Amino acid sequence: MKKNLKKMLGYYKPYMNIFWTDMLFATISAAIALTIPLVVRYVTSTLIYMEAGEILRRLVVIGLFLMLLLALDCFSKYYIGNYGHVMGAKMEYDMRAQIFNHMQKLSFSFYDDAKVGQLMSRITSDLFDITELLHHGPENIILSLLKIVGSLVILSGINGWLTLAAFVILPIMFWFAFVLNKKMRRAFKRNREKIAEINGQIEDNLSGIRVVKSFANEDIENEKFKVGNDGFLAAKRNSYKYMGTFQAGVGVFSTLIQVNVIVVGSILIAYGRVDINDLITFLLYIGVFTDPIRTLVDFTEQFQNGYTGFERFREIMDIEPDIEDAADAVELTDVRGDISFRNVSFQYADGGERVLNNVSLQVQAGSYMALVGSSGAGKTTLCSLIPRFYDVTEGSIEIDGKDIRHVTLKSLRNHIGMVQQDVYLFSGTIYENICYGKPDATREEVIAAAKNANAHDFIMSFPDGYDTDIGQRGIKLSGGQKQRLSIARVFLKNPEILIFDEATSALDNESERVVQESLEKLAKNRTTFVIAHRLTTIQNAQKILVLTEDGIAESGTHEELLAKGGIYEKLYHMHGTM
Repeated sequence: MKKNLKKMLGYYKPYMNIFWTDMLFATISAAIALTIPLVVRYVTSTLIYMEAGEILRRLVVIGLFLMLLLALDCFSKYYIGNYGHVMGAKMEYDMRAQIFNHMQKLSFSFYDDAKVGQLMSRITSDLFDITELLHHGPENIILSLLKIVGSLVILSGINGWLTLAAFVILPIMFWFAFVLNKKMRRAFKRNREKIAEINGQIEDNLSGIRVVKSFANEDIENEKFKVGNDGFLAAKRNSYKYMGTFQAGVGVFSTLIQVNVIVVGSILIAYGRVDINDLITFLLYIGVFTDPIRTLVDFTEQFQNGYTGFERFREIMDIEPDIEDAADAVELTDVRGDISFRNVSFQYADGGERVLNNVSLQVQAGSYMALVGSSGAGKTTLCSLIPRFYDVTEGSIEIDGKDIRHVTLKSLRNHIGMVQQDVYLFSGTIYENICYGKPDATREEVIAAAKNANAHDFIMSFPDGYDTDIGQRGIKLSGGQKQRLSIARVFLKNPEILIFDEATSALDNESERVVQESLEKLAKNRTTFVIAHRLTTIQNAQKILVLTEDGIAESGTHEELLAKGGIYEKLYHMHGTM
């Protein structure tokens, strides 16, 4: 906890000027709250016994003084409420940028197990609660401590016995708060986990809403959500049980302090040890004293929310990317496209069976290489190792004789283009999505890339042409149109190495023909890997590799593999697709 608190406090560093000014005005506000009861004591114990004319003259001065205090207190609260909140928003901005940047560095192995909705919860609601704590926490503590200490000093000056009567209950009160605080912290952490689970369910449902409706399974989804929502409610009930106990207990102790002072004060008045004016002043200060205690009660909830949010924030930030640039990494330049797999083996981080085992392969620059095999044979995995989406477990992969683990990730991936079966298009326009391949491209370059991908004609058929908004994930486009935009994106990138991962398997025959033509145009004079679902699309490949769970079982051209009468020949004559 100490380590996390130190890291949390580090976010104040860029904003220390605002922070100390905020603390100054919090101090002024607390001092004003302590001053007003003293003015009341002066009026009740001294002023009322003067002559009428003197009372009026002094009341004018006191009134002006109180108006000045009120104006100063008003400005202090304005600064705290405005600039203090802006400081908190800036810290939230910094944290959100930091965690988003960190998430960009995490590899596929992290996202294989992560849920988008839960990650969203950490970037939004968790961070909001953290910054609410970072803004309000220090000022609440300063205000409360100043009021409590100031009240103690002033009360001691009024009457020692009354002060003892007020403070004798405090040790029990603080012990009670300490015990409940520990229970509340565990409960609020559970709340955070449940909120993240619900966010994950909502994201999953809304992303697949078309599947839900196509199967008319709204009732099933409602029931699944109800289970998660019930868990959230149970966690909330548990935390609020502790919070209710905490608030009720602190409220009782606060009242007991006042009752104790009244009882002891009455006894002291009876014995002539204190006068009625001092008791009235004392009771006013008891209000000033108990108010910050209630503030600390609210702060306790705020602290639980903020700190558990920060713990979850640090859980992500403390995950080290398992794929990053080596200390001696160099830029990959002047790429020809020769690729060598040297005794490559791979298994996923979950410790399952090896997906690839001792694979060796030499691919010449400009070659057109097709990969076929049953599901789970490792075709996609093999191709994912080239841009280092995952790192090899054993062996090495080289491009132009350079081990890819010793070149920078950015330069490596800048020279590799991928067209996948599951096309991802971002919300925005057609132009913006093609531009993703080369953000600084000119409009002429974007149009040329679209023409090469056989996409220009259908783009121009829309009223807004390249400025057409395509909706979430390109929902307004057909499968073939989305695929051609993804190909245009790679044309614009103009990489030396291409990977086509079953890029036409989900298309109808007409769309497949157009997309296949675009792919072949894109692959010309580039080192190309094609993961084939339909064998009819790879008959012109210079070499076809047949992958099985034991590695590369067969290799050769379409004709050579048919002549062998092996695995490929059986697959081809079975249905011509895989």
